[in-house]
Amino acid sequence: MKVRWRRILVLCLLAAWIGTAWRQAHRPLPAGLHVASPVCALAADEVTFIADISAADAFGRATVSQGIFDSVLELVRGARRFIVLDYAAFGGAAVAAEPQRRIAAELTQALLEQRRTRPDLNILFISDAASAGGESAPAPELQQLRAAGVELVATDLDSLRDSNLLYSSLWRLSGRTAPRRLNFKANARKLIIADDGRGGLAAVIGSASPLDSQSAWSNLATRVGGGALQSLLASELAVARFSGWQGSSEAYGAHADCAPAAAASAAQSATTVQVLTEGAIGAQLIAQLDAATATDAIDVAMYRIADRAVIEALLAAARRGIGVRVILDPNEAQMSGGAAGIPNQVVASELMSRSGGAIHVRWYRTHGERFHDGLVMIYGPQRAWLLLGSAQLTRRSLGDYNLEADAAIEAARAAPLAQQALGYFETLWGNRAGLGIEYTADFAVFANPAQSDYWLYRLMEASGFAAF
Repeated sequence: MKVRWRRILVLCLLAAWIGTAWRQAHRPLPAGLHVASPVCALAADEVTFIADISAADAFGRATVSQGIFDSVLELVRGARRFIVLDYAAFGGAAVAAEPQRRIAAELTQALLEQRRTRPDLNILFISDAASAGGESAPAPELQQLRAAGVELVATDLDSLRDSNLLYSSLWRLSGRTAPRRLNFKANARKLIIADDGRGGLAAVIGSASPLDSQSAWSNLATRVGGGALQSLLASELAVARFSGWQGSSEAYGAHADCAPAAAASAAQSATTVQVLTEGAIGAQLIAQLDAATATDAIDVAMYRIADRAVIEALLAAARRGIGVRVILDPNEAQMSGGAAGIPNQVVASELMSRSGGAIHVRWYRTHGERFHDGLVMIYGPQRAWLLLGSAQLTRRSLGDYNLEADAAIEAARAAPLAQQALGYFETLWGNRAGLGIEYTADFAVFANPAQSDYWLYRLMEASGFAAF
């Protein structure tokens, strides 16, 4: 009898675990997530491509080119009515080593100066719970901003879906007493949106965080205006709202017209922008990859690639005769929820092997920093489609688990933005630089065909017990 009751108890606990895991993995998303804005036409000068590039010359000296947070600071100083910031991480240097740039202090001082100059300016700062002090004291810079009247919101990560099937359900069943960090949840959006001082909207959407310890990382961003930002602004306010913010949405409003998509597509020279968040990013990316033809080419510059749907779409594109090139961070620096070299090294080996060498891969030469790009380009003789922002090509970024924000931009291939993006990729791919700089290395340098590591990656990706 005791054995039977023990079996019943074990089965009940197993059923509760599986049921909780399924329910939390499929729960309805909070309002304002999985956004696909209207496709809006805009002038060529309303969208720019911005790259932060870190490398080393032949003598090992760092060479750094930065522009993302210069654009962020410019947007802050140009705002007249409101500023909304959403950054996963924010704060000064947490290590003894001197950071390349004290981004957090620069941004903090710019925001404080705007508050002093314009006391009526509304500033809303959304961050990940850890940065905002969800389990500890908030970053000192955030405390300064709060004292100056900036509205701070720590994202309610518990409202998001659970992806870690081996841990998150047990965490919920245990009364949430175990460490939260093993849930691997994050608000990974990295953006600022504000009025442009002329009644419209402007934003910088990218992959860079204002964290001093990450100031030397390579990143990409775009500064964009236009009507597509209305949807992004509404989404940001919705995130703040489900995270406990009780402020006035009316204080954060501006008018921005959106030209109809049909009118934009009628003009071959038109530039269009669509804002995408969470799973809408993955849906649009897969649609674009599947629609690519043999006259197109695909370039990818990414910090992490692990999502199975994206991998299969790239392989299918290569089978259709499309040229595919991929630049990846070697993932040599181990981070939370992963192992050195995983997932990129084994995924790159899979892409090369299964495509018969039709997909070409190069590795970014890092020197302690990260190659933290998030860029996909699909382009033909006339047009170029770019996807860039915070999302990585991973299950968490593209599967409605993390909070993410990207901009999908389509332009004539001869347009300045497309030429800048294509030139950027060619510079890295072909090591087109002086001073002995080698941006990227051959695939063989970090190739990892080991089946044990490959199946470890597959297990980590499928179970959610990883940060990718």
